[in-house]
Amino acid sequence: MTVKHKDHIILSLFLIPTILALSTVCALGDSSGACPPLPAPEGTIINTSSEAEIFNAVNTAEAGTTILIGDGTYNLGQHGYSLWFTTPSVTLRSASGNRQDVILDDNYLGTEIITVAASDVTIADVTIKRAGTHPIHVVSTDGGDTLNTLIYNVHIIDPGQQAVKINPHVAAVNFTDNGILACSTIELTDAGRARVWEINGSCYTGGVDSHQSRGWVIRDNTIRGFWCPEGLSEHGVHFWSGSRDTVVERNALIDNARGIGFGLNENGTGRTYTDNPCPGASGYVDHYDGVIRNNAIFASRTALIDSEYGIDGGIALTQACGALAIHNTIAFAGPPFAAVEWRFSNADVELTNNLLSHEFMDRGGSASLAGNLTNQPLSLFSSGTDGDLHLLDTAGVAIDKGVVVAPGLCDDDFDGQTRPIGSARDIGADEYTSANSGTIGNSGSDSGSGGGGGGCFISVVGR
Repeated sequence: MTVKHKDHIILSLFLIPTILALSTVCALGDSSGACPPLPAPEGTIINTSSEAEIFNAVNTAEAGTTILIGDGTYNLGQHGYSLWFTTPSVTLRSASGNRQDVILDDNYLGTEIITVAASDVTIADVTIKRAGTHPIHVVSTDGGDTLNTLIYNVHIIDPGQQAVKINPHVAAVNFTDNGILACSTIELTDAGRARVWEINGSCYTGGVDSHQSRGWVIRDNTIRGFWCPEGLSEHGVHFWSGSRDTVVERNALIDNARGIGFGLNENGTGRTYTDNPCPGASGYVDHYDGVIRNNAIFASRTALIDSEYGIDGGIALTQACGALAIHNTIAFAGPPFAAVEWRFSNADVELTNNLLSHEFMDRGGSASLAGNLTNQPLSLFSSGTDGDLHLLDTAGVAIDKGVVVAPGLCDDDFDGQTRPIGSARDIGADEYTSANSGTIGNSGSDSGSGGGGGGCFISVVGR
């Protein structure tokens, strides 16, 4: 195992053009630009106001159709309906644009509520709750890849299993690539947590769970509550089984047993690539390349800390080759297993300018470390006990103490402020300004229109 500490580093631009293009699309110049409302629909529009109308519209829509749902609560599972998108370039969204006004509630009577099995499908501006398995499932088919899924400004509540599941078909020759999940809230409540155990007999749940996918962007979301009194939940965001080029940025992850994971297993059957992105790896790689940046990961709930597994960790990089974790803030009110860990021989990661309340854990493989702060007190933050992770002006150990990184890797902070503001970068997800002192926003609220993810604030109150 190898750990390389560097006092000053300019990180190499190892990301492929696909990732750079996606990062450019998702970059923001200010916090107000992170989650704008979607443009007005064009082309064929179908208005719906009943379960049967929604079901029929999805089944009959032609490419280019937008299905608008009127305000109300729709119990699809009660009628035996699940929504399968098999035609490309179809959009499903609320007519009002307010996600809290359109609720697709299965009351655990069905399995998946929405299955995306065609390219260029958009799901936006709705609330989806109490699926028996996955509220949204993105899957490829024997007929081809499923590409460019957009999940935007949705509120997912109490999934029976993982909230957003992404995986290939059984043959695994076609894949689910280049999707975006943005400006959304995904949460598991106390009531939903009890149902997870009833449904599965285990803590088989999580936020986003993706196998063998390439080029997904998970940005500006709030993900909270994925833990169980007994058993260990999957991550808030998890890409593995040979996934590649994932970008996870500006998310608030609150009171989850596990935060963000690239990879999980030492061995397995995963997707491989003809261009051999990790030529130095020998054997199985669970995740290739990718960036985890500007995320705020926080946990303080006593019931989570006292649960069977407690806080497992903030970021886990397992058989993850070429992963970069940069400018994240990870703050826990109780001890985790590891704030950030890398594991197994093919883990080869860069960890730069991260601010942690606890310690790194080396579990094999190699890591290049630069500009990180570990074992820091919650008193560095505006309200560390409540999850406002803006730096205070007294956080001198972090302000202007980050190392230089290459342009394009992390040009702004969690709030969309350009780095650096002072003489050098600040360490962690927040770039300090006097305007950041005090609580800015509360992720417990649901903005409804135009987003509601982490990108517009860094307060992650989740009790």
